Amino acid sequence: MTHPLPDPSDKPLPLAHPAPVRIGHGYDLHRLEPRTPAGEAKPLIVGGVLLDSPVGLVAHSDGDVLYHATVDALMGALALPDIGQMFPDNAASNKGRNSEEFLTHAAAIVRRAGYTLANLDATVILERPRLSPVKDQVRANLARCLGVDISTVNVKGKSHEKVDAVGEGRAIEAYVVVLLERHMSGSQSSSAQPRK
Repeated sequence: MTHPLPDPSDKPLPLAHPAPVRIGHGYDLHRLEPRTPAGEAKPLIVGGVLLDSPVGLVAHSDGDVLYHATVDALMGALALPDIGQMFPDNAASNKGRNSEEFLTHAAAIVRRAGYTLANLDATVILERPRLSPVKDQVRANLARCLGVDISTVNVKGKSHEKVDAVGEGRAIEAYVVVLLERHMSGSQSSSAQPRK
């Protein structure tokens, strides 16, 4: 049985089994290639932050691996179609598309399903450049897109110790885990706002 794609409207999205809490896991990987005038690699963007790097992403959209993994974590928690089903990589409308649009769409679906994000924990694996100088900016971007306080979002940057494609600088990976909490009755509209 296939899951229907979420309706892009703002109407409520009922779930068959609206559990009090739901956990989702997301993963994504993109190839990295040298950025040359004739190459197909795009700028290296992680969590909405442009990194200074001689290599770039090979992707249909802008290739933001962290945003993509977060979308899959959110949709996975709700047992809904993944990012590839919602935003196919063979659709012309998604070519070069800003992945923030994917993430804000997923966040809206979570709210429509009656849930809020309790917390998010992410790990980005990239040999170079290091993520630590921009980690707080990445956290802030995620929090803004998801409509939550930055204290709800954690991001870790790791290397792969020069092992396999990621360690050799030929790929980037992201893992994301989210915990969603169901709104209390009658509080859905207020819960959709960022926490203070």
